[in-house]
Amino acid sequence: MADDSDDGLRRRLARTGEDALGRLAQDLLENPLVNGAIARAFEAREKAAQAQEVAMGALNLPSAADLERLTRRVRSVSQRLEAIEDGVDRLDERLGALAAAGGIDGRLDGIEQRLQALMAELQALNEALPGAREPVSRNQERLTVPQE
Repeated sequence: MADDSDDGLRRRLARTGEDALGRLAQDLLENPLVNGAIARAFEAREKAAQAQEVAMGALNLPSAADLERLTRRVRSVSQRLEAIEDGVDRLDERLGALAAAGGIDGRLDGIEQRLQALMAELQALNEALPGAREPVSRNQERLTVPQE
C-alpha cells in the first residue's frame, strides 16, 4: 500500500513540476526581452558560422558544410555503385544458369547452323535464277543517266 501511495505522489509531483516548467518556459518565450535575446543569439551564431566559413575558405580548408555535402555525395555514389553491383550479380547468375544448362553455346551453334542453311538456300536460288550473271564489282558499276 505504501508503494502505491509513493508512486501516486511521485507522479503528481512530476506532473506538477512538468507543468510548472512548461509555464515558466512559455512565460520566458512570451517575454519580449528574452525572445529578443534568443533571436540575437541565433543571429550571432549564424554570423559566427559565416565568418568561420569565410576564414576556412581563405585558408583553403573545407568547412563543415562542405564536408557534409561531400559525405552526402559519397553516400549517393556508394548507393548507386551497390545497385550496379547487384545488377551485375543478377546478370552473372543468369549467365551462369544459362551456361550450366548449355543454353548459350547450344543456342549459338543452332544460330550458326541456321545461318549456313540460309546461305546455302540463297546460293541455290541465285544459281537457279534465269539470266543470272556474275556480280559486277562496285568499282566497275556505271549508272546510266537519261539524257534530255
